[in-house]
Amino acid sequence: MLNTLKEWVIISPSDDFWLWSTGLVVAAITGFFFAFHVTHKKRIIEDTPTSKIRSAAQGYIELVGHGYLMDGQPIASPLTGKSCTWYEYRVEERRQSGKRTEWKTIRKGISDELFLIKDETGECVIDPEGANVTVSDSRVWYGHSSSPSANPGSVKASAMGRFTRSLIGSVNKYRYTEKLLHSGESLYAIGFYKTVGGSGAKLDVNEDVRELIREWKTDTEKLMKQFDTDKDGELDLQEWQKVREAAYKKVMEKHDEQKLLPPVHLMGKTNDRRRPYILSALAQDDLTKKLHIYSLLSIGVFLIAGSLVTWMISIRLAS
Repeated sequence: MLNTLKEWVIISPSDDFWLWSTGLVVAAITGFFFAFHVTHKKRIIEDTPTSKIRSAAQGYIELVGHGYLMDGQPIASPLTGKSCTWYEYRVEERRQSGKRTEWKTIRKGISDELFLIKDETGECVIDPEGANVTVSDSRVWYGHSSSPSANPGSVKASAMGRFTRSLIGSVNKYRYTEKLLHSGESLYAIGFYKTVGGSGAKLDVNEDVRELIREWKTDTEKLMKQFDTDKDGELDLQEWQKVREAAYKKVMEKHDEQKLLPPVHLMGKTNDRRRPYILSALAQDDLTKKLHIYSLLSIGVFLIAGSLVTWMISIRLAS
């Protein structure tokens, strides 16, 4: 096989050779950066201590508990109608172009509804927007309609499962994919944690004053009517000082009201690419093992693709 490949490298047309070489270079680079990304995520998970909801510090933290629905409208998957705390789904259509078959996504969606994580000390509201979610319930099935009425069963991601999916998919026009987080199941979460309300809430007076003044500036007519005391059509330094004093008074009144409210704990995305927002139905140890496997596979792709393209180019140039 190696001799056959070597012969192809020497005699293949230039366009074909460099097309395959470029593909291998891209694969090597992708494998390297994906390995770095996954390893960085794994280290953050391992290095961040688990906090309790009641005593958690404000900022980037890790929580371990169970996921639950909030009071009010339940969350249900659009495909199967199953109750859940989070879902992601995709509907694909099989399309034939000559001898080529491909699956084209015609509809997809992802849940952004709030839900809860609870531990023995309290509860925290989870905003899943922007989260990297790992589920324990992921299924794929096939049918003849773009809107399945029920889930007839799923196929496991084994070698036999892949063969079965391929066989079933060859006689059905539509493929459905659904991922769910269920109410009551274990949940690992790492993200930005903050507390709103309550006597212990940290409130930024200066930032809130600036934000309120920016809001007032959007209604210039009302601002001038209230603070342009000399009616000259503009605000001088003394009048701007009155604007700041009024905004400060308004903010302090709002903060006093917030401190009387029961505290609400929230977790969401971090807006920092170095600190991933992760929700996982897998336990922390299982999640890090999975990331470790991904890292090893990515390093393998980098080494194999990089070595192969280096060997191919050296043979080509020497011939």
